[in-house]
This record gives sequence, C-alpha cells and structure tokens, in this order.
Amino acid sequence: MLAPQRLILLVALASLAACASRTPPSPPPVVNAPSLSAYNSQAADDVLIRAIGLVGTPYRWGGNTPDGGFDCSGLIGYVYRDATGLQLPRSTREMISMRAPTISRDGLQSGDLVFFATSGGRGVSHAGIYVGEGRFVHAPRTGGTVRLDSLDSAYWQKAFLEAKRVLAAQSLALHP
Repeated sequence: MLAPQRLILLVALASLAACASRTPPSPPPVVNAPSLSAYNSQAADDVLIRAIGLVGTPYRWGGNTPDGGFDCSGLIGYVYRDATGLQLPRSTREMISMRAPTISRDGLQSGDLVFFATSGGRGVSHAGIYVGEGRFVHAPRTGGTVRLDSLDSAYWQKAFLEAKRVLAAQSLALHP
C-alpha cells in the first residue's frame, strides 16, 4: 500500500505529466509481459501516474483517448497501452474474463483492475483501476469526467464484484 506522501508525490507528478502528454499517433503493438511473472511495482507506478493524470477527462461512451474522452473500459485500455504497452480487451466483460489472477479486496495493489455490477444483478457493467489507499480511477457516466472514488463508499462496496491483477500475468490472454 502506498504511503500518503508517496501518493501525493505521484499525483503531483501525474498532473505535470498529463499537461505535457500527447496521444500516441497509433496504438502500440500487442505485447506479452514475460518479465511480469510477479507483481511489478514499477509498471504499477506507471499505471497509477497515467491513470491519475487523466482525472478530469470527459466521459464519452465508446471513448478511448484523452482528446475524445473515455468510457470505463476505454480508459483502462488506454492507460495500460500507454503506461506498459499491454493491449487489454475492449469491454469490461472481456476484461473480467481474462486469464489473470483474481485478487481479494484485502489484497489489492496499485494497478489492479476492479470490476462492478452497477446495473443490478451480478453481471459486470463497470471497471476501474485501483491506485492505492482504498481508491480507484474510473470513467463513471455520461456528463461526468474521469475521477477518483473510494471503494469504501456504500455504493461501490455493494457493487464490487472482483479484482484482477493483470500486471502479474505472464501472458495476457485476450479471450478466456
């Protein structure tokens, strides 16, 4: 878990990085992660910095770029491509079905993906990126922006389904 001072420093760095960043001209190639057989804290820090740097970006259904806006899965895909070179599935249903370790809420680390059932039932309908200190970055809804929220709020506790650690996968399977 990140110390509060480290999280503040990373947020400040992310803010500075976000101001100077540009959308890559074309998506990077699909990359397997052979060196990520164990939790990779450097990659997690890169994901955290990039995700926090996108806070405030407008929500757009189907969006997957900072200039065009993000939906939840578009945000996750963009952050992972940009920060680590990993190509993740496009939809939350495909992401939750990836062959990556499932993590308990107690075991969450920065960079883990968190999944929610926000439409009632137990089907996945929303996802975000855990950034530490009980918080996650996500693109919640039309008219909103990418933001930080707490997993401890009653709403997110009730909607929480599971978490995945894609930074521990030796090879990310895009299909179950």
